[in-house]
Amino acid sequence: MANLSVKIGKLKLKNPVMVASGTFGYAEEFASLMDLRRLGAIVTKTITLKPKIGNPPPRTVETAAGMLNAIGLENPGVKVFIKEKLPIFKKIGIPIIVSISADSDQEFVELAKILNKTAGVSAIELNLSCPNLGSERMVAQSDRATYRVVKAVRKVTSLSLITKLTPNVTDIGLIVRAAVAADTDAISLINTFLAMVVDADTQKPKLANITGGLSGPAIKPIALRMVWQAAQTAEIPIIGMGGIMNTKDALEFIIAGATAVSVGTGNFINPKLTIEIIEGIKKYLKQNKIKDIKNLIGSIKC
Repeated sequence: MANLSVKIGKLKLKNPVMVASGTFGYAEEFASLMDLRRLGAIVTKTITLKPKIGNPPPRTVETAAGMLNAIGLENPGVKVFIKEKLPIFKKIGIPIIVSISADSDQEFVELAKILNKTAGVSAIELNLSCPNLGSERMVAQSDRATYRVVKAVRKVTSLSLITKLTPNVTDIGLIVRAAVAADTDAISLINTFLAMVVDADTQKPKLANITGGLSGPAIKPIALRMVWQAAQTAEIPIIGMGGIMNTKDALEFIIAGATAVSVGTGNFINPKLTIEIIEGIKKYLKQNKIKDIKNLIGSIKC
């Protein structure tokens, strides 16, 4: 049996397959459909310091090769999350990565401090696709802002720190280097692409928010390119995501340089997809006589 275990900072995963933030609810919705204990890790819905009601509906819309969402980070806030949601995750018995977002550096720091002393939290994912202190730009669209936030959070937590980056930039390498310089343990990419859908009959946007984040098969080739670029830039673990719909997709990300992969939109189409991918990776390693998944990471021949 091939070794599928990987490390993300201090975090050890029994296999490299996890579920992406915002696509798996609070896990209990999937409990009757699959054995959650088989996952490498679960990334929670993004949590903020205080509750957020999110954007008005409609907040999701299908596209020809994916979907758009403009949920607006709806969540109950960190206190309710710890009291009511985290106990559900803890019962599963696998690593729980808590995704966080904030409207300021100080809020990021406060969230990290709270989670750092909360039992059951295995790692923190910094969702940097949030407004940059009143600006229309996301934190992850600026190398300086990315460095500043990651560095501030790094000072207050000993948990493994994963920085999630946006693809809505001209040079992903620049942002990756900033996160690495600020001492992140890993990079997670990509988040969704800014996009919109128009209804020709009503001549109105189909999302109440007008724009939303594009995910699904349409973005996979671009996500793959960015993961490869990040792997060429940084010598830290990369969690690859973006349009992973089957085992082959996941393997492509690993070969391109991802230490682990995260399934997002695919969960809505096939709730058991992650389990199928884990089994598919095992089969691929056996067929190709690869004894350790680490020997496949970044094995691309260019």
